Amino acid sequence: MILGHLLGLYTHPKEEWKNIDDRHEGTANSLGHAALMALIPPICAYYSSVHIGWQIGVGEPIFLTQQSALIIAGAMYFALITGVMALAYLTLWMSKTFGSSPTYTQALELAAYTATPIFMVGLAALYPTVWFVMIVGLLGIAYSVYLLYTGVPILMHIPEEQGFIYASSVVTCGLVLLVAILASTVIMWNVGFGPMFMH
Repeated sequence: MILGHLLGLYTHPKEEWKNIDDRHEGTANSLGHAALMALIPPICAYYSSVHIGWQIGVGEPIFLTQQSALIIAGAMYFALITGVMALAYLTLWMSKTFGSSPTYTQALELAAYTATPIFMVGLAALYPTVWFVMIVGLLGIAYSVYLLYTGVPILMHIPEEQGFIYASSVVTCGLVLLVAILASTVIMWNVGFGPMFMH
């Protein structure tokens, strides 16, 4: 069931990873989970950018035009889904180094469920103050990393000591992906897809 593991990942993560590993509900289920959860950041960011306004420092709130906010939200959604799929592929690619032989479905489950707290951070955009979103974002990233470290040994069927190194490698790949997404954002802004502010 899509979103069926959401509560368990927060209340008893290790048991939930074992549950995910026992069931292996398939690629469509993991993608469905990621596709639904990844809607949270763009929808919340769109709403706050157009209707609430971002508070940066002490000045007046900053608003985006509807069209600009919609383009940015669409690009954000695409980047989030692409990031999950790329992380799954990198997890699969590295698995042989650690003596594991997961399927793409297992790697996708790991990536999709690990990304859940990061997607949930999108709710913080409904209180669009930069310092608040940054604090919640750091907490979300920290919990995602924790989920990754607990999930790798269980889903990849490797000892915990190896799982720690494997998970650290996945975290490194995740950071590289994040930098690539940020770099492509800057490039897109420079070629005319930057935000349009309301005056």
